[in-house]
Amino acid sequence: MSIYLRLLRPADWIKNLFVFAALAFGDGIRDAHKDLLALLAFAAFCLTSSAGYILNDFLDRERDRQHPRKKDRPIASGAITPQTAAVIFVVLLLAAAAISFYLPVGFRLTLLGYLVLTIAYSLIFKYRVILDVLVIAVLFVLRALAGAQAIDVPVSSWLMVCTFMLCLFLGFGKRRCEIAMIGDTTAIRRHRPTLVRYTPDLLTHLLSTSGGIAIITFLLYTLDTTTHSPFMAHKQHLVYTLPLVVYGIFRYAMLIELGETTGPTDLVVRDRPFLITIVLWVLMTIGILYLGPQVF
Repeated sequence: MSIYLRLLRPADWIKNLFVFAALAFGDGIRDAHKDLLALLAFAAFCLTSSAGYILNDFLDRERDRQHPRKKDRPIASGAITPQTAAVIFVVLLLAAAAISFYLPVGFRLTLLGYLVLTIAYSLIFKYRVILDVLVIAVLFVLRALAGAQAIDVPVSSWLMVCTFMLCLFLGFGKRRCEIAMIGDTTAIRRHRPTLVRYTPDLLTHLLSTSGGIAIITFLLYTLDTTTHSPFMAHKQHLVYTLPLVVYGIFRYAMLIELGETTGPTDLVVRDRPFLITIVLWVLMTIGILYLGPQVF
């Protein structure tokens, strides 16, 4: 059973938490019906993303066998046959489709777009330098957008832009980690040819740019008054969480520079200061948005 769980990569479901962004920032947490819809949306994305991981692992099984860690993945190691993986892939998509029919049409279309772009990434975009990370960032934006469509709330354009830039920053950081982990240029070329073109200097510039813009767009979101929100009266007080946002971005940059993490998911799970920063930011945000009228 554990080998099948590894195939689904449940640890990576943490990425689908972006689905709940609209629920939290749209004051939907106190609505039981919206809570249920958001949970269904989260489940649909977990199933769809796991199907995408299976497809990616199937296509990359030969390259993964050359990677120091990915060689132990179920398909690459031979623990699960390609035929079995294909059956699981279809079952996951059918289950996601069944769940999505309980959600609005807009959500279903966005989920379909997410699936199509995921497949396009595995087949095409992952072999295109810069475009590979851009597509990953768009996939995160689609998660956030779908979460808003599931509960029928408006989406702030600045929040979408901030999500996109933050995910660009995290994606370029992951590329830096991959290069540091593999090390040898020949091995990098065998595993992922595009990594050869991601030089340390280039990634430093890309990280600096995307990280800086992510911080700026977060500030613009807190000051945005163009999108209707039940928190409009006190949303601007989210600016008080800026030190935590800056610290989180800077710590991530520091850890990948030191080669102490394999990527965003690993960092969230294993680095205590970073995890504490996220928890504090979430608590402060909830306090500002939901207790704001009593505090400010």
